[in-house]
Amino acid sequence: MRLRLVPAETNYDFFRYARLTMGISIVAMIASVLLWLTVGLNFGIDFRGGTTIRTEAVQPVDTGAYRGVIEPLGLGDVSISEVFDPSFGADKNVAMIRIQAQEGQESVSGDVILQVETALQGLDPSLTFTSVESVGPKVSGELIQTAVIAVLAALGAILIYIWLRFEWQFSVGAVVALFHDVILTIGIFSLLQIRFDLATIAALLTIVGYSINDTVVIFDRLRENLRKYKKKPLVDVMNLSVNETLSRTLMTSGTTLLALIALLALGGDVIRGFVFAITWGVIVGTYSSVYVAKNVVLMLGVKRDWSKPDANQGNQFGNIDA
Repeated sequence: MRLRLVPAETNYDFFRYARLTMGISIVAMIASVLLWLTVGLNFGIDFRGGTTIRTEAVQPVDTGAYRGVIEPLGLGDVSISEVFDPSFGADKNVAMIRIQAQEGQESVSGDVILQVETALQGLDPSLTFTSVESVGPKVSGELIQTAVIAVLAALGAILIYIWLRFEWQFSVGAVVALFHDVILTIGIFSLLQIRFDLATIAALLTIVGYSINDTVVIFDRLRENLRKYKKKPLVDVMNLSVNETLSRTLMTSGTTLLALIALLALGGDVIRGFVFAITWGVIVGTYSSVYVAKNVVLMLGVKRDWSKPDANQGNQFGNIDA
């Protein structure tokens, strides 16, 4: 007896409300951009600048206890993480404490650093401070620029890949869906004012990879069915393709979400923003694979008759193995 999330054969009409779902997606994207422009993002230390303090102690690092003695100082965004290295001995416990730049300053002042050191040494007298490094706003601005380039480069590479593997209509649909996922993720971060840092950029790139994987699976089945059912209306072939891959889509997304929800609940503050971004991305990525990417392809149309001399035009790389 096998477990099934959906029946072996389904016949759901995913495109019955194609215009409505596309309209909702467009409104959500516009709202996300407006939130981004008006409310803004809650940038973390990576983008706002700040100071990093490296500590060493004989006692094991307790990030919760460290945060407990630092929070009363009112320093804003503080990130605490333990550093692991195979070369460390049993009595060498290293932590990295990152404190955002205070208002009107490029880095954390010496007085503030002294307060942090005093508070931590009150918790663990064996604790020593091996280095203090500051990151100014200029470096943070360069990180923002690099992050934007990284995301756009990933989208551009995917655009070319899908164009070569399928037809240009599929490529446009896939990239529109990816923009939808990225913009909505940025919008929810702006709405909830969740800390936005380099880990979130890594999450965005992960979302792009996850979403395009699901989209390509459905596109592959769609291409097969377009060749098999040449007389069927395009919307019917799309519905058939989504239904045939529905079990795989739900199983992949569902098992991924199980792990992500566990991390979200038990993973702690350090990775919460990263895990939330991926969790949200899996949900909107699964939605966009059907209701955005396929809607765009449906609106643009695709070549249905491969019997004519120009049958391979726009699809000449369709059989590339990947």
